[in-house]
Amino acid sequence: MAILKIARMGHPVLSRTAAPVPDPTDPEVQRLARDMVDTMLDAPGVGLAAPQVHVGLRLIVFHVPEGRAAGGEGDGPVPLTVLVNPTVERLSEETALAWEGCLSIPDMMGEVPRALRIGYRGYDLSGRLVEREAGGFHARVVQHEYDHLDGILYPTRLADPTRMGFVDELRKMLAEEQTEAEPPAER
Repeated sequence: MAILKIARMGHPVLSRTAAPVPDPTDPEVQRLARDMVDTMLDAPGVGLAAPQVHVGLRLIVFHVPEGRAAGGEGDGPVPLTVLVNPTVERLSEETALAWEGCLSIPDMMGEVPRALRIGYRGYDLSGRLVEREAGGFHARVVQHEYDHLDGILYPTRLADPTRMGFVDELRKMLAEEQTEAEPPAER
C-alpha cells in the first residue's frame, strides 16, 4: 500500500493530455492502479486519475458509494472500478448542474454542468473490455475523471464563475439561499 502525492491545480501535469497505457497487465500499471485506489480512499475521494498522482497515463479509478447513487437505471452504487484507456460518449444532450469538488483543488467546490447520461468503455487490469452506461452521480464522476486525462479541471467547465468557492463559505451561501427561497412560516 502506497499513498501517492496528489498534484494540485497549477502543476503542469494536470494541464497535459495523458498518454495511452500500452498494456494494462503490465506489473507497473497494476501497482500504479493499486496505489491510486489506496490514495483515493485515503483522501477520501470517489475518483482519481493518474495525472492527479503525477503520472501522465490514461488510467482512472472510481466508485459510487451507496449514499451517492441516484437509484435510476444505471445509476446505482458502482463497485471500485479501474479503467485503462477509457472513452466516454454522451447518450443525451440533456445536462444538469451539480456541485463538484476535486482532490487536486482541495477545500473548494464549483457548480458544473455535465451530461446526464453517458456510455463509457475501457479496459480492466486483466485487459478485458468494460462497457457501461451511466447516469446521475455515476456519469458525473466518470466525466470528471475523464476530463483529467485531457488536462481539464472542473473550473474551466463552470457555467457561472461565481458558483465556485471554498466549501465552508459555499455551505453558508447555500444555506442562506435556501432560507431566502422558503416561504415565511405562518404565524
